[in-house]
Amino acid sequence: MDLGKLKEQFNKHKLSLFISLPANDVALAQAALDEGADALKVHVNVGHRASGTHFGSLDEYEAVFHSIREKFDGPFGVVPAGSLEGVTRPDMERLAPLGFDFYSIYAHHLPSLLLEELGLDRTFAINEHYDLTLVQSAGQFGFTALEASIVPGSEYGTPLSFADVMKYRYLVEHSGLPVVIPSQRRLVPGDVAVLRNAGVSAIMLGAIVVGKTEDQLRRTVSEFRNAMDRLS
Repeated sequence: MDLGKLKEQFNKHKLSLFISLPANDVALAQAALDEGADALKVHVNVGHRASGTHFGSLDEYEAVFHSIREKFDGPFGVVPAGSLEGVTRPDMERLAPLGFDFYSIYAHHLPSLLLEELGLDRTFAINEHYDLTLVQSAGQFGFTALEASIVPGSEYGTPLSFADVMKYRYLVEHSGLPVVIPSQRRLVPGDVAVLRNAGVSAIMLGAIVVGKTEDQLRRTVSEFRNAMDRLS
C-alpha cells in the first residue's frame, strides 16, 4: 500500500517544518517554500482566530490552490471548515483532485463523512478543553497525525512553557500518532531543540510567528529552518 505524502514525510524526517499560511496567497506560499518549508497548510470556510482572517469558500481559492500545488510536491493540507455543518461531501471530494494530500480539522468539527476514504491523509486537532486521554483511541480510525492546539486563546502569543512541553510529550507517548505543534505560543528558534526532544514530529508556524508579510515570513521560516538543520 502506497503511503500518502504526509506519512512519507513523517517516516523520513524526525522533525519537519510546516507552515500554516496566514493568507491563501501564492507569493506567501512561494516564500515559505524558498526558505525551506517541508509542508504547507491553507484554510477555507473558517474564521482563523490567530490571524484574525476569515477564509471564504473553496470556489474562491481554486486557482490559487492549483498554483501553489504546481510549485512543490511535498505535503499540502487544508482546513476544510470551522464547523460540523461547514463540511460538505462535494467540497471534500474536490480536494484530492485539486492536489491536496491531507485535511486538518478539530475533532469536534469532524463529521463521520471525513472518516470515509477520500484520498487524503487524515489529521485532527484538539483544543485545551479535550480530555487528553481520549487521543489513545484515535489511531484506530486511520488518522495520520494529531495537531496539539491546546493553548487557550487568551494565551496566544505568549512564550512556550515547560507545562506546554509536558502536555506535548504526553500526547506523543499516548496518542500513537505523529504530533504536530502549531505556533499558538510565540515560538522562537530556541524552542526547536526542546520540542524535538519532547518527541514531536512537526512544528507548524502560523500567523502568530510568521506574521502577515512576505518579508517577515521569509525571515522567520529561514530562522527555524536553520535551527532544525543544526540539529540534524
